[in-house]
Amino acid sequence: MRRATELALDETTVTALRAALKTTADEVVEAIIDEVPSYANALSGRMGGTIRRAVRTALGHYLDLAGGIATGGDAGDAAYELGRGEVRDGRSMDALLSAYRVGARVAWRGLAAGAVAAGLPAEEVAKFAELTFAYIDELSAASAAGHADELAARGLAHERHLEQLARDLLAGASAEVLLAAAQRAGWQPPTSLTAVLLPAAQARPAYRSLDPSTLVLDDLPEALGVLLVPDADRAHLLRQLTGRTAVVGPARPWTRVSASYARAVRARSLSPDIRDTEDHLPELVLSADVDAFADLRARALAPLRALPAGTARRLEETLRAWLLHQGRREEVATTLFVHPQTVRYRMSQLRELFPDLGSPQRILELTLAVGLPAR
Repeated sequence: MRRATELALDETTVTALRAALKTTADEVVEAIIDEVPSYANALSGRMGGTIRRAVRTALGHYLDLAGGIATGGDAGDAAYELGRGEVRDGRSMDALLSAYRVGARVAWRGLAAGAVAAGLPAEEVAKFAELTFAYIDELSAASAAGHADELAARGLAHERHLEQLARDLLAGASAEVLLAAAQRAGWQPPTSLTAVLLPAAQARPAYRSLDPSTLVLDDLPEALGVLLVPDADRAHLLRQLTGRTAVVGPARPWTRVSASYARAVRARSLSPDIRDTEDHLPELVLSADVDAFADLRARALAPLRALPAGTARRLEETLRAWLLHQGRREEVATTLFVHPQTVRYRMSQLRELFPDLGSPQRILELTLAVGLPAR
């Protein structure tokens, strides 16, 4: 900002230029309103008066420097804060830089007219032009830096709020806590969320192909990540995840997505090959309480324990097929690749071991017991 001191305008010229500052500032603001659509309504009324004063202050500071007058403060700091304020008012960097370009042109027209009228020599006018545009470029750069810094700060804050919302959702926080977290994050709650569990390294790349309102975390234990996908079309979501090591939980009301996440975690612990938890509901039900399932198997299949291991295994396979096919011998034989007579013989053995095989309670226990292979 100190290059303006290279000019050293005389006091008469500076006084003449300063007298025209108000008019010049008004012309700058009017030109910006006319030529930059984003400012068409922003610079009217009270806001317009504020900007006019800011333009007069910046140009006045420049004239002080050009006239060799020591000044307090730094116009660059004010320009930096202006850039930050433009983000808060919702205007883009392009709009801000356009305003500076228009402002520089109009400001120079006013300053040049005043300088010529004050008798500034032609060579000094040329230097005056160079330094004027250099000064405005520096202000523009300071504003651009403020704009970028504010965007970065807001982006980081927004990202932190979204991540905290995702953590609250996974923790099963209350609806009141979740609504407050969603409001802080500026996130519109959907009807449902679907949890997708996948390796942490795949979380961000997968996120880029999904609904932009998807919440993502990539720092879960065991190097895992999770995506919380809003109002997902399940078939489409599974196609989008093709080629990724993903486990897709069920869709749940958005405040209850922790249940979807918990199911995906449990499915992953059962098998690395599970993708869609909806295709594995029986296994998930029977594995919900591993100890209870083990106790059920031990009690329900106790009559088989006295038999040789090979015989017990064959009878258990036969029992499973018989239960699944509701006693239809031909279908059981086809499933086991044996003769129907073999099925008849084995079922005779099973009826001796399980005298109450026809009772509903016994059938229920045995169906659950043989629903999954022994662990």
